[in-house]
Amino acid sequence: MIDVQEHIYHDDPKVGHSDVRTELRSVDYFFLGNGLIQAAVQAAPAGEGTPLGLLVMDPDRLRKKREALSMDHESGLEATMVRVARGAEIHTPRPGTVEVRWSKTRPVPTVIAVWNAAGIKVEESFSCPTWDKPALDRVVILKNAGRTRTTVRVETGIKKMTVRRIVALNAGEKKTLVLRYVLDRAADAVTLSFVRPAQEKKPARAFWRGLAKVSFSHGLLDHFVRASKFQLPVAVSRAGCADGSIWQYNREWLRDQAMVALALTMAGAREPAGTMFARLLDRFVSPEGDTIDSSERRHPDEVELDQNGFLLYTLKDYVLWTGDLDIIRANWAKLFAAAEFPLQAKFRHDASGLFANRREFWERHRAHGIEPGLELVHQLYTSYGLTAAAVLARLTGHETEAARWDGEALRIKKIILEDSRFRMADKRGFIKRRGLDGCAQEKIVAAPDSGLPSAAPLAGPGDHFLNPDTSAALPIALGFVPPSSPLCRLTLASLETLWNQAWTGGGYGRYHASSEPDSPGAWPFPSLFAARASFEMGDDDNVWRILKWLATVPGAGAGSWFEFYGKRLAPPFPQVGIVPWNWAEMIILVVHHILGVQPQEYGLRIRPRLLAGLDNATASFPFRGTRLALEVQRTPARSGPDVRTNGKVLRSGPGEILLAYSPRPLSAKFRV
Repeated sequence: MIDVQEHIYHDDPKVGHSDVRTELRSVDYFFLGNGLIQAAVQAAPAGEGTPLGLLVMDPDRLRKKREALSMDHESGLEATMVRVARGAEIHTPRPGTVEVRWSKTRPVPTVIAVWNAAGIKVEESFSCPTWDKPALDRVVILKNAGRTRTTVRVETGIKKMTVRRIVALNAGEKKTLVLRYVLDRAADAVTLSFVRPAQEKKPARAFWRGLAKVSFSHGLLDHFVRASKFQLPVAVSRAGCADGSIWQYNREWLRDQAMVALALTMAGAREPAGTMFARLLDRFVSPEGDTIDSSERRHPDEVELDQNGFLLYTLKDYVLWTGDLDIIRANWAKLFAAAEFPLQAKFRHDASGLFANRREFWERHRAHGIEPGLELVHQLYTSYGLTAAAVLARLTGHETEAARWDGEALRIKKIILEDSRFRMADKRGFIKRRGLDGCAQEKIVAAPDSGLPSAAPLAGPGDHFLNPDTSAALPIALGFVPPSSPLCRLTLASLETLWNQAWTGGGYGRYHASSEPDSPGAWPFPSLFAARASFEMGDDDNVWRILKWLATVPGAGAGSWFEFYGKRLAPPFPQVGIVPWNWAEMIILVVHHILGVQPQEYGLRIRPRLLAGLDNATASFPFRGTRLALEVQRTPARSGPDVRTNGKVLRSGPGEILLAYSPRPLSAKFRV
């Protein structure tokens, strides 16, 4: 059984320099890297923590923020600031005076920071210009804004190490210094030195320029797309390792990794996505088909039965986007085992034909009061994943397995939607969970040995409700049911009670706050579940409400969002971290839903729909060894829909087409 101590952490944010805290008021973290080195530029404008700090990390060693290689236990990140000295005067970035942003023009992701040092304008840029070395460059441009010649001393450092240069500047003159941070993995340390200015290396430019290009001519949405495309690849090491929440858990989940790999695929980062999928199949799926969550294998009663489906459906989409069937042929035994695993008798609930245990989607278990039962998402993703596995089986010549899995997927779906006793819905829409007797599970009571702190809502008095739960939006987002159905409308209406539950400012909680064993608050990626479902249902107002909420929270400036927004009970829980799944959900919302690029077994389906307030979109994607170009233009209703393409049209319908796959570049222009 899961040890409740697994949920206990001892990283107290009140101990040490303020920089060891992840949640600094109004903070932004801009993540950079190349898979060999990971860094984050900390912009803390509100007077908490170093105003412009640099965190340097090894992406293969998952650690707390206080354990970053550039963090000093006494002075935090203060040494990483650039200091400009004239005589006895020393100038550094001050809270609220530094402008930090993503560059929109550099060939590789670059963070720009601008500040003033008493007549010296300082512009810093941070980037990883090389692809084969664990190095980050920091370019410092000094401009003498005064009318007389001056000499300054420029210095910075890491922990106790300091490097410095003397710079003479005529009136109006600019000079450039370049600092290079190199990760020494053997020493588990970072070296720092001045180097000659250098251009970005071709492999780095090629990787970043080769990614998808998307524009809506809309500042907010374009910022979110750019930030997600820049930061998701650097959350993953070259070996395919990624923290479920950077600085928070220091653990890995197959479910989270699969969603990240899917979004990397859509963003055009085929190589990192392929590496992640190969690693998941090799290390996160046992020969029996069991999967890893929180870096652990679980007892059957505590297995996350949805993870197999997550892997199968994301892997299918990766194959359809890239044409890479070799990964299926090389890993057929693991794929077969993953597909068959939930179908074993030990999970089968005889009365319903569905699957039962004591784990739920958000990882609550026996200690939290989860009773044996049928979890909606376990059934949903088993069905959805088996359908995906059947596609992969047909594409690789395994017709017998494909027929079996298609049959099982349809059987499960029929029970979920139609069974008179065990259907996973009622008058509220989709429900979270049913007991073994078929009754909806409405409440939970924490076990006496749960180890919950008294401030956790689940540990308090009163009822602790399981419904509603944002996971109920997933069947709608996945197209498991027609979005126009009354079931979908009821579900979204029920989820509305999760908005601003025990907080203000917006955002959906992941479920009813009364049953929260952790800290209550608004969660970005469950909110994006709701955004994806709302988009499919044509509720553009709710999509924009969610996107505009994401623009108001700490991290919005960088486009790097915390796991949740609320008062964190740390310890015993870990400090809240930055969740890569947030970036993945943003990319999936944009590519799969808004742009409607949806590869199918026998052709490429494109069904774009512009959100209200958007008039056009242009995009270009790496696709099956070539490129796919897409344009969408809103036109007056009297003009009618129109699609022009250079591809072979297999089928067309209102606002969508199905194109034959082609070795040549494809293009499609939609008037909608």
